[in-house]
Amino acid sequence: MPNNPIPASANNPADAFMRLLTVLDTLRTQCPWDKKQTMETLRHLTIEETYELSDAILEGDLDEIKKELGDVMMHLVFYSRIASETNEFNITDVLNGVCDKLVNRHPHIYGDVDVQNEEDVKRNWEQIKLKEGNKSVLAGVPGSLPALVKAARIQEKARGVGFDWENKNQVWEKVEEELQEFKSEFNVADNTAIDVEKAESEFGDVLFSLINYARFININPENALEKTNKKFIKRFQYLESKAKENGKALSDMTLAEMDIYWNEAKKV
Repeated sequence: MPNNPIPASANNPADAFMRLLTVLDTLRTQCPWDKKQTMETLRHLTIEETYELSDAILEGDLDEIKKELGDVMMHLVFYSRIASETNEFNITDVLNGVCDKLVNRHPHIYGDVDVQNEEDVKRNWEQIKLKEGNKSVLAGVPGSLPALVKAARIQEKARGVGFDWENKNQVWEKVEEELQEFKSEFNVADNTAIDVEKAESEFGDVLFSLINYARFININPENALEKTNKKFIKRFQYLESKAKENGKALSDMTLAEMDIYWNEAKKV
């Protein structure tokens, strides 16, 4: 089979997008792997690509962000291509759909609604979604979201319709209240048996209140925790490498010995 001509690089967004559509159409009809894919087989790969994009954003690696955005875009086009084969929808339907939604949900731009600030925009957004048929303000929060992200989104959604604390001091008081309740009832220092299910519930309340406070001071809790994860990994791997350089195994070292390398890592 002769090779297909390679679509030339484009100089504008419309032509570049058409180039992607052309490449995907060719792969879907001629590549053995691409022919076999379904929405279900692509799903886990899309999740992986999204996390890779998230990592690149947290690292501030613009070159990597550009690459990962391309991968995500390719997946979106791929899903649309698959759906078009059964006449369910196509990429034109997808793009028109999102444009229509954006226009409808921004009446302060495309209509005669006045807004004063970002909060007014969010409030209008949630009210319009309810008018569109959503039975609950929280219906738009995917059930499969990681719990930390889900908690933040739930709180943001509730805030959009006015269900929120008035100021951050109230939120911090709630954090302290939940922490004290948890400590008083499940203090490990007294060595008494605990009700694990109840402790888990109370600990969830502590996390939920902390996420609430983070929102009030404009901290994204998911980003904050992931940055701490990355920081811990970097320092722990430094500890491992230093131990190896000195012919030691971590399992044979005391905590005090490991702390020496850990403190060094904090300065790197």
